[in-house]
Parts: sequence; C-alpha cells; structure tokens
Amino acid sequence: MMYGFGDGIYGMGHGFGWILMILFWGIIIYLVIRGTGHWSQKGPGHADKSAEDILKERYAKGEINKEEFDRMKQDLRS
Repeated sequence: MMYGFGDGIYGMGHGFGWILMILFWGIIIYLVIRGTGHWSQKGPGHADKSAEDILKERYAKGEINKEEFDRMKQDLRS
C-alpha cells in the first residue's frame, strides 16, 4: 500500500512525479537546443563575415574614424 510522501519512485509520492518529469524533459530539450546552436550569437546576417568586412561596417556606421579604420585595416593585413 502507498501512504503519501516517500512511497513513489521519486521519493515524494506519485502526486509530485509529474513535476519532476516535466523538469527532466525541460532540461533535456534545453540541452538539445543549446547543443544545436539555435541560440548562438550569430544571426542570419553574421555568417561568414571577415574581420575586414566588420571593420568596414563599423567605419560606415561612424563607430570609428578614418585614422582608426586605416590603423586597424593595416593590423589585419600584417
């Protein structure tokens, strides 16, 4: 016979087993999604950009000035 807490397979009775099962599957799904790179930092527009392309974008946006652009471009090529 089962008499409340401690009798079930999870040690807390059958009433709480579904909570642990949801938690278990939630963790499994999270790990699978994280492992596939679905939530990676790269968006669709960032795939295969070179360092020089990123530098050109930063210059075009005004994040860096001409001197910084030239210096960084030279550093990348050396």
